[in-house]
Amino acid sequence: MWRLYHRGELIGEIDEQSRDFPWTYGRFRPQPGFEPLRPLFAAWNAAVDAEDDEAMERAYDAVRAAVTMTHPDGRQVAEFLLSIEDDEAGFRWHDEPFEDG
Repeated sequence: MWRLYHRGELIGEIDEQSRDFPWTYGRFRPQPGFEPLRPLFAAWNAAVDAEDDEAMERAYDAVRAAVTMTHPDGRQVAEFLLSIEDDEAGFRWHDEPFEDG
């Protein structure tokens, strides 16, 4: 189970269902602490739908500032892109931080 945290508090779990490299998809199981963060993911989804690069960057930065993610084995994910809509999650991850530029 992939896990999401906000300030050390578990806010959700993703039960992996499928992969289509580089994306991983699964069922999202929110915890009570997720609700205040839901608007961050709504902003990300709206920016992606609008193909608004600046809004996507702002939304990505907001999600990354608020959320950390761990692998099923408990290791922290260095970098990730994450979309959550209702009970569906899609994400891609990397073991090393992305480089600016």
